[in-house]
Amino acid sequence: MTKPRFNFKTYSSSKLIALLCFAIFGLTGLQIQAQTTVQSLQELKSYLAADNVNIKMKPGVYSITAEDVKNGLYTQETKIKNTSKVLLLFEGNNSTYDFTGVTINVDTKVMQAYGNNQIHEIQIIGNKNVLKNLTLVDLGSVHDAPTRRATNIVMDGSHNKIEGFHVTTKGSFPYGYGDAFGKGGKSVIPHRKHSACLIRGESNHLKNSKFIHRSYGHCIFMQAANNPIIEGCEVEGEVRKTDDMLAETSGPAFDVNFMTVWGYTLPKGYMLSTGEAGIRAYDGGETIIDGKQYRRGTSNVTVLNCTVKYMRTGVTIAHATGKKYVEGCVAIGCENGFSLGSGDLVNCKADVTHGPAYASTYERDKGYNADITLIPSKEPYYNGTGAVAYIGGSQHKITLRGSSEGVNKGLKIKVGGEKNNIRLLHGNLPNQNDFKGFDFEIQNLTEYPVYLSHKSSGVTGESKGQITNLGTDNTLKYIGK
Repeated sequence: MTKPRFNFKTYSSSKLIALLCFAIFGLTGLQIQAQTTVQSLQELKSYLAADNVNIKMKPGVYSITAEDVKNGLYTQETKIKNTSKVLLLFEGNNSTYDFTGVTINVDTKVMQAYGNNQIHEIQIIGNKNVLKNLTLVDLGSVHDAPTRRATNIVMDGSHNKIEGFHVTTKGSFPYGYGDAFGKGGKSVIPHRKHSACLIRGESNHLKNSKFIHRSYGHCIFMQAANNPIIEGCEVEGEVRKTDDMLAETSGPAFDVNFMTVWGYTLPKGYMLSTGEAGIRAYDGGETIIDGKQYRRGTSNVTVLNCTVKYMRTGVTIAHATGKKYVEGCVAIGCENGFSLGSGDLVNCKADVTHGPAYASTYERDKGYNADITLIPSKEPYYNGTGAVAYIGGSQHKITLRGSSEGVNKGLKIKVGGEKNNIRLLHGNLPNQNDFKGFDFEIQNLTEYPVYLSHKSSGVTGESKGQITNLGTDNTLKYIGK
């Protein structure tokens, strides 16, 4: 059979012009998106301010050292108030950077190489960029603290995505005590934090990334972020018994006689994360989008299918506003699993090895709808709070189901009253403790007992565990095993 031939006579001149334009612009588009391979970090840097580029870095191991900084190879600054030094600043738009098979080792000594400046290892300030499959490692000692503070990744701009990263965070001071000796402006031991990933900007997306967190600082946290999505991520921190801290015979904690920032000597019997939050939202912060600076809170947070191990909290987004939605997440070995304040926690899991699966942040918490499956512990229980959950505030609908393994450890579901949190002993921070818990529904499908404190009222629902009722107008019904 003869193949049909293209017949120009059947096309008008205007149609031919349109076809030619389509072909030209189509080829131009292909040229813009054609993949370019770079073979060094300095070559990569030459494309970080470009728009519409598709960059692949040659697989291999690359290093950034303090000597590189001294030689002026990394001199960029973030274009936002409170200027930071940035090793790799992604300023362009609509670009893709593929780091499959690439490891970038950052010597922890780099954190002191810029003097008294905060350090960002990677920062995005452009829009609609994709960075994928990078292994980013802080190479050195956990005690190589920044002179000021440091963050591995900062996402500004809008509609950017980081996917498939594997990040190891090291280098902070003091390390090994959590927040016992300070975290904000007030401290007993001056601290220099190093966090892993800060999400700001508009509609930025962190996906399918793993973080090995060996630093005092947050792992994934949000400031000035609107519509952030954190999806499919894994966070792994470390924990230590306060008994082990108290056994030290030298070091920064020993030097201050173990006097905490809370105004009393570090107590025994608690497990503390050596880092801070696994996933956390703040109600203030600054960001840069399209070259313009904004100061605002964090709003409309979505967290999907993430696992957080051995951090101070699993997912704590109580300080965000707007719609808060968390689904399919797991908290393992954390001091506290989930704290949303309000919003929806759907099909999530937590153990109660080192602390409650859920805790209210403030007495004003309202409208928290949670379904949590309690999972067995893989380690000995060391839960100093004695709580499976601590519920304060109102108008919640909370379902607890799953394992009742820790019943014989004396753990219970607490409604209102004292939290017995290590930070809230002896009357410390009264605005975060001894809440009223009122006018909400709980479905306790476990055998853990429910303790309705004298500050509880109007609590309804059913419980398979025994009920102690010291409150008023509570109608929670015991349904047995």
